[in-house]
Formats: sequence, structure tokens, C-alpha cells
Amino acid sequence: MSRPLLITDCDEVLLHMVSHFDAWLMEAHGIDFAFETGSFGGSMTYHKTGKQVSEDKVWPLLEEFFRSEMDRQTAVPGAVEALGRIGEVADIVILTNIGDEAHSWRVRQLETHGIRHEVVCNRGGKGRPAKSIIERHGAPVAAFVDDLPVHHQSVAKHAPDTHRLHMVAEPRLAPAVPMAEFAHARIDRWEEATAWLLDRLENI
Repeated sequence: MSRPLLITDCDEVLLHMVSHFDAWLMEAHGIDFAFETGSFGGSMTYHKTGKQVSEDKVWPLLEEFFRSEMDRQTAVPGAVEALGRIGEVADIVILTNIGDEAHSWRVRQLETHGIRHEVVCNRGGKGRPAKSIIERHGAPVAAFVDDLPVHHQSVAKHAPDTHRLHMVAEPRLAPAVPMAEFAHARIDRWEEATAWLLDRLENI
């Protein structure tokens, strides 16, 4: 019999990223990253001049960080324990927006934190890949966790029966991000999120 399914993002859900990205940007490139504003690309300015970093440099900087600095990332408090508890009743897939070339890096990175689940890389909206994962698993019920509202909208469109939880685990970023319109709930701490998810995954 197929089991329930949790599809979860990685960065700012399972692992902290932006705080480490912030530190690395200054160290390596002399860039300030005011992520508390809630605007990712628009938050980057050169420290010496105050000039905004152009949009065409944002993705290359992210790719450079993921290529060389993933070891900096730390586990979100309670995430590993939550996956352990949820894994007792449900399958877990980590759906991460990172290039396919980084799949092995992400798998190894997560394993160093004791997280060993299927990892699926993606570019763009997560609705279609989430639907594909749910169908492949034959899951009778599924839940989705992500920090970006655009992905909740995408999943609502392509897999509307999925329970959608908005989580922003970075405490300096969370106040600047309103609840995703297409999420069913917003919980930023795994201690509370675990109960919410189990309630939906166990009640088929």
C-alpha cells in the first residue's frame, strides 16, 4: 500500500542558506545583502559604492555559492528530528531549485546533517514536478513545504489537493515575508509544523 508523501524544499526549510550567503558575499565579493527587505536580488549592493548588483549577476553568485560554499549551511533547528518523525508514517522527497549538476552536492550536503531522502532538482515552478512525484509515489495524500510563495501558487495550480505549508525558517527574513496566498498555513518552526503535517498525513 502506498504511503503518504511529504515534499519539502531545502533552503530556509531544512537548511539555513541566506545568512551564510550573506556572510560569503561580503567576504568574497564585498557585497552587502540586506535580505531582511524580502527582496532577494534587489537586496544586493556593493559595500564600497552602494551601487545595486545587476540582476544578471544574481544567479551566477548563487551558483558560485552552491558550487563552493554549501558546507557553510547549517540545519534548521528541529528539522532533522521532524523528518525522522514524519518519515515513520510518510515517504519524503526533497524538491530543491538547484541545477541538476548540483544534485550530488546536495545529496552529500544533506547526508552530513543526517538527512537521507530522495532529492529532486528543479528549475522554475514546483507545481509540475510535485505532481509528477505524487503520481510516481501513488501517494493517497501529500503535503508540500516551501519558503517561496510562487511555489505554493504553482503547486496549488498543478496539484491542488496537496496540503501546502508556508515556512520561512530564517528569523531575520521571516518578518519581511507575508504568508503565501496559496498556502493553507504559515508556520516557521518545525516544532509546530510537525504536528500540522502529521495531522494531515496520518488522516487519510
